[in-house]
Amino acid sequence: MAPTLFWIGLGNMGRGMCKNIVEKANLDQPLLLYNRTKQRSIDLSRSLGEGKTAVVDSIAEGVAKADIIFVILSNDQVVREAIDEVLKSDITGKLIVECSTIHPDTTESLGRAVVEKGGQYLTAPVFGPPALADAGQLIGVLCGPKDSVQRARPYFKGVTSRAEIDMSDEPYGKALTLKLIGNTFILNMIEQLAEAHVLAEKSGLGTEHIHHFVESFFPGPYAAYSNRMLQGDYFKRDYPLFAVDLARKDAGHALSLAKAAGTRMKNVEIADAHLAQVKEHAGPTGDIAGIYGAVRMEAGLKYENS
Repeated sequence: MAPTLFWIGLGNMGRGMCKNIVEKANLDQPLLLYNRTKQRSIDLSRSLGEGKTAVVDSIAEGVAKADIIFVILSNDQVVREAIDEVLKSDITGKLIVECSTIHPDTTESLGRAVVEKGGQYLTAPVFGPPALADAGQLIGVLCGPKDSVQRARPYFKGVTSRAEIDMSDEPYGKALTLKLIGNTFILNMIEQLAEAHVLAEKSGLGTEHIHHFVESFFPGPYAAYSNRMLQGDYFKRDYPLFAVDLARKDAGHALSLAKAAGTRMKNVEIADAHLAQVKEHAGPTGDIAGIYGAVRMEAGLKYENS
């Protein structure tokens, strides 16, 4: 019999990953769902079809029924709170797969706590935006004891992910160091696009020519973010694709890692300063792509490009 799976956290990424597990993982038991806002669990369950999932009322209820527990939440504090709830139950032999983007020190301490209670722990952050989560095209990083990696592997490549980075038998924190450094590539890409589009507009070149260059030379994420900027998606949407507070959390963790290692990430410092302006202008619904608006304001333009 296949293991029973329990999923904690149904943000943009979690919903997409659950969808692909239900559709591709050949489960013989419903996928158990829990979210602090219960209606989100109910809505996802309905969308995935009758009998595919089951909504539970508490973390304790899900842990009691599950063999493998996935966690993907917004920040270190809420992850700690969720794992603390998990640890109140008997987790002997159960595998906790922690997919959130948190500080390496946080995941190390959580891993120790799980193992001390008789459970197994795996750090498994994923690379990719929500659209790739929906499409099952993420890149998973699987880090921890090899037997834990093997237990989780059926739910990554070919299911939620198009590829895996295997870090078997590496310390848990290394996966988060990789994830945080990797996320700075996205941050720096957005900063570069924002500066390029603002210079193109101010110099008279025109943003359409920069966009055509980006589409031709940097297809994929660069072109997608360029589109979001030029179409005004960064300020028009009601719910951000990558909320400013989450982006600043990731940037802050990366900067703290650099400081501890005796180096600096000056590009990230600049981007984070622009994110602070996004938060001031747009509040918690500000999106990471709002860096474009911040750079526009520095150049004497309106935050909104329409």
